[in-house]
Amino acid sequence: MKSRVILNHRDKRDKNNNNNNNNSDLFCNYTQIETMERKPLEVETTTTNHHSAVDDVTSTTVDSFEEDQKKLVYRGWKVMPFIIGNETFEKLGIIGTLSNLLVYLTSVFNLKSYTAATIINAFSGTINFGTFIAAFLCDTYFGRYKTLCFAVIACFMGSFVILLTAAIPSLHPVACGNKSTCEGPSVGQIMFLLMGLGFLVIGAGGIRPCNLAFGADQFNPKSESGKKGINSFFNWYFFTFTFAQIVSLTLIVYIQSNVSWTIGLTIPVVLMFLACVIFFAGDRLYVKVKASGSPLAGIAHVIAAAIKKRGLKPAKQPWVDLYNHIPRNYVNTTLKYTDQFRFLDKAAIKTPEDKLNSDGAASDPWKLCTLQQVEEVKCIVRVIPIWLASSIYYLAISMQMTYPVFQALQSDRRLGSGGFRIPGATYVVFLMTGMTIFIVFYDRVLVPSLRRVTGLETGITLLQRIGAGIVFAILSLLVSGFIEERRRTFALTKPTLGMAPRTGEISSMSAMWLIPQLTLAGIAEAFAAIGQMEFYYKQFPENMRSFAGSIFYIGGGISSYLASFLISTVHRTTEHSPTGNWLAEDLNKAKLDYFYFMLTGIMVVNLGYFLLMAKWYRYKGSNDEDITEIETSEEVTKKQQLQDKDSV
Repeated sequence: MKSRVILNHRDKRDKNNNNNNNNSDLFCNYTQIETMERKPLEVETTTTNHHSAVDDVTSTTVDSFEEDQKKLVYRGWKVMPFIIGNETFEKLGIIGTLSNLLVYLTSVFNLKSYTAATIINAFSGTINFGTFIAAFLCDTYFGRYKTLCFAVIACFMGSFVILLTAAIPSLHPVACGNKSTCEGPSVGQIMFLLMGLGFLVIGAGGIRPCNLAFGADQFNPKSESGKKGINSFFNWYFFTFTFAQIVSLTLIVYIQSNVSWTIGLTIPVVLMFLACVIFFAGDRLYVKVKASGSPLAGIAHVIAAAIKKRGLKPAKQPWVDLYNHIPRNYVNTTLKYTDQFRFLDKAAIKTPEDKLNSDGAASDPWKLCTLQQVEEVKCIVRVIPIWLASSIYYLAISMQMTYPVFQALQSDRRLGSGGFRIPGATYVVFLMTGMTIFIVFYDRVLVPSLRRVTGLETGITLLQRIGAGIVFAILSLLVSGFIEERRRTFALTKPTLGMAPRTGEISSMSAMWLIPQLTLAGIAEAFAAIGQMEFYYKQFPENMRSFAGSIFYIGGGISSYLASFLISTVHRTTEHSPTGNWLAEDLNKAKLDYFYFMLTGIMVVNLGYFLLMAKWYRYKGSNDEDITEIETSEEVTKKQQLQDKDSV
């Protein structure tokens, strides 16, 4: 693939203004098409204090963008102990509260397994959809720092409320023990539990889209060390996330399941408190990006203007004829014209009725938009089909986070001869372990090998990486079906190991047989999850980075709601069927393997859809073999005047 470089608008303007200068004196700023770096224009310091590393004085308001950038102090890795420390304890706190919530709802709140699984999926989906609202508020009003401040406090409150439901007897039902029928929770107990979950929705919804971008804000995107720091921070972010899940799914889950729910839920509360303390300790050192206004307004402007001008004829040379005024300190990277979604081009057709302000900007943005705005909307529209396929992919991961827990509870969980039993929820740690190990293998072994074959710096493209993740997700579900068939066969044909509370007999098959399906799911995540995050980060306009983070989690939210819908539908449909309920409370009487095979079929269809959309997709800033670079109407006019003058 050829590496193409375009000259950005401001550089071209400067070049025209300094035409008589020696070429060696020209200072041109180039933008690499193939890699999208976060632009320093996103950072504003006119009202936010940043302290010098030498004299610790606050920065003052400056008149020009260049002076403002000189005063901005990027501390990079010096502030990472605060950010990564907060990230570590916050993830330990949230995951420590939520990782065993499925078992908590069935064993403490006496809910049926399919009811608990439905609640968990709905709750996870609500958190993920909450990221969209948080991203809107972050980018439009508060900025990332203020949003994170509010979110970490909300997470602490949510963890504390969940702790109270375990510590205070009147806030949960009477213990069921080995009874066949149990007393369910009262309305008041459910409402108090939902209040805690609500705080967690607000907190996690605010942290997820902002944390990653806030960490990247601390590095100077114009320096080589800053660029490397941003890439390294992405790796640390996912490593921290995985580390927190592993610790939560082992140590914290063990304490909750085998020692005390009160003690086990107190640990996340303490960790969340430490996360708040660490985060606020770095307050005076952070680079804080101000909210730049709603990026959704620009999208609405383009759509509205295109609809109003739908009757106009398309421009013959849109890269020249379309209106494209670009402000001097424009945040986003200048994009080339693309011929997809050409109906949107009409939003940038300038008619005699369209008026301009003295600075060249459109007086009514609802009637006239720039070509740059149109191309940014095209970027977002192109991402949507890929995002839909990625959302369905997460259906496989959602299932691997829930039903393997129930499979483990009705399998032999003994470790060694001492009688130690691994908690059911802990088996999900093998998904995280598979992901962690494969990330290292992918980065150190697979990418260098693929680089020699493909010639790409990343080894494979981002869409190829996501596609590989979908393939491994299919393999994970397929293996899950065969493993469950084996577990049920052991339970029905061989001596069992006793009764699991409120479910059925425990199969003599070792729960370690669940490791292959969970490891495959972890490899799928190493490919698809990181690939998606990087894909959205690079393909969205720079002023929508928080939205790029939120759309990743919204996809997970859709899959969680879809999982809840499928579980409820399959349970209701097969409950009275002659073959038996696929999702019966006792897995030995269920047909969970059929459910896994059904999900495999859905994922195969989704893979076909993804391959079609990936073939159609055009990366942000990529070109056909011959495409003219964007020129603004002012530049075209000036160039024509110079040509006329030369001809005379």
